[in-house]
Amino acid sequence: MKRSHPTNKARLNPQPDRAVALCRALRGALVEARHPAARQPLEPLPDKGLAHDHVRLVGSGLLARIPKQSQMGLDAVHNLDYQRACFARAAAGGHTPALHGWLAPGAHLPRGALLVEEVLGRPARLPQDLPAIARSLASLHALPLPSAAASAPLLHAPDPLQSLCDEIEAQARHLPAARVAPVVAQAVAQQLQQLKTLCNTAPRPPRHLIAFDAHPGNFIVRADGCAVLVDLEKCRYSYPGLDLAHATLYTSTTWDVHTHAALSVGELADFYRDWAAAAGTATEAAAAWHVPLRSAMALWSLTWCAKWRVLEGAAAQPGGDGEDWSAQRSQAELVRHVRGRVDHYLDSGVVERLLHELQALREALRP
Repeated sequence: MKRSHPTNKARLNPQPDRAVALCRALRGALVEARHPAARQPLEPLPDKGLAHDHVRLVGSGLLARIPKQSQMGLDAVHNLDYQRACFARAAAGGHTPALHGWLAPGAHLPRGALLVEEVLGRPARLPQDLPAIARSLASLHALPLPSAAASAPLLHAPDPLQSLCDEIEAQARHLPAARVAPVVAQAVAQQLQQLKTLCNTAPRPPRHLIAFDAHPGNFIVRADGCAVLVDLEKCRYSYPGLDLAHATLYTSTTWDVHTHAALSVGELADFYRDWAAAAGTATEAAAAWHVPLRSAMALWSLTWCAKWRVLEGAAAQPGGDGEDWSAQRSQAELVRHVRGRVDHYLDSGVVERLLHELQALREALRP
């Protein structure tokens, strides 16, 4: 769960020492790599995501994406390779930033960095920009599916539904330590059991390239109205319904202060129809899976919240490898925001809202 980097926001940095150190490290890596932009002024963007810092190379049209951790649990080299592949695979859809290079992990930047196109625009406005987001996701989902052998390094699980269920179950193990209300733990357990039953009994929908992190805060809307998906580190070959859910779940649309909105069931149904109109042949087989995959994505989000609540208090891990949700990796203002969102989403009233919305959407999408 990460944030985009709209370029027209006030650039306030509550921890200047951290920003200075970040720019110094990036400068060192650029100089060591003899990059043409090594002497460009550097401007850190506000800390808006738990997985990356972003620094503008002023005047170059480039943005440095500097990993704080690997949400995929990868070592530094493979994490950067994975992210490079995400940008390269998604580029053909025309709704993502271009990849212009990278800085290998080293002494200055232990996790390296990607150098990507700086997308000029504004945060998404909901519900007005939902059609543009639907078209952006459809462009990704419509890309040809490679063979399993050619899909590496991106995840291409033999059974993406079972793999997702396993991931949710692993995150759910944090629920007791997260001290959620019993009614919340019970609701999660019931929904997880339904997902396990689905895994054991149902056929699977076609898989496509998906973002798996398509919440509205990860889109920048250009002046021409095109919605650009700027965060691509978790792409995989799986089911489009997961992206459609992540773009419109309450836990996504109220995550980022710049895109905050609570959508009506009618607006959700319109979004799914807009995606279907743009996605063409990908839609027919996907339609029956919209609500089940939305339920799975809601489960993933709720159990991630429990996981973060437990792990954010740990000390930052040394070195540049692996997953690390320590609050020490981010600025205090961002951590306070995330903590507030996590507390809100794990509230029993919000969980009840999510479950009610699933049933209402099922009725709204019924042919």
